[in-house]
Amino acid sequence: MTSLPRNAMAVMAHRVTTDPDSSDFAPTPPWGGRAGAEIIRELDPHAQSAWDPACGGLHLVHGLEDYFPTVHASDAYLYDGNVIHDFLGPDRPPFGAVDWIVTNPPFRPAGAFIRRAYGLAGRGVAMLLRTGMLEGQARHGLIYGDCPYAVVAPFSERLPIHMGRYEADGSSAAFYSWFFWIKPILRPRRFMSRWPDGAWRPSVRDIAPGAEKRLFRSSDLAFAVTDPNAVRTEAADV
Repeated sequence: MTSLPRNAMAVMAHRVTTDPDSSDFAPTPPWGGRAGAEIIRELDPHAQSAWDPACGGLHLVHGLEDYFPTVHASDAYLYDGNVIHDFLGPDRPPFGAVDWIVTNPPFRPAGAFIRRAYGLAGRGVAMLLRTGMLEGQARHGLIYGDCPYAVVAPFSERLPIHMGRYEADGSSAAFYSWFFWIKPILRPRRFMSRWPDGAWRPSVRDIAPGAEKRLFRSSDLAFAVTDPNAVRTEAADV
């Protein structure tokens, strides 16, 4: 079950955000969402619900639907019928308790998204981020310090993410990974690695080559932009 009518998805995929600065709208190829959802099911076979709080045009939500009985979708901006909710704002979540929060967060407030999601999710958090998230002193303090992740899953093949559009046959120069934060109820150390110094560190779970071919669905084409100029004129990758 999804929080939005299924017949609205194809329409929503082609609408432009009302956000006056849509530079953070970078749709996730649905097959990339399925790759992340597969790993969530491995980590937590009993997960029942997921929430994408930065749903945009429902590209990622479409990828999650086969893996969770209930999928919620919201965004801070109106994309034609979605629940409007500012994930980082003061309002209470619109959906109540959820097992997993799964999203491709806006780049600039990604750290705030991680902290907020970890506080709200009942069982875990999955974030699709540039693999470069592992770099930087400030980020190190976040992802290894006050909010450590348990598993990282890099894509062995490129996940094509573009500004303002999804191209089914697109390419990308950037590398992406799914990062997973696991709540204590699931005993996260089961999935981590213990080093000789006694410290527990994140483990790596690869997303092997062939994931796109295996996980792509013909229904994904309803979310693809056939004319990139119809959405944005610039062609820069995220």
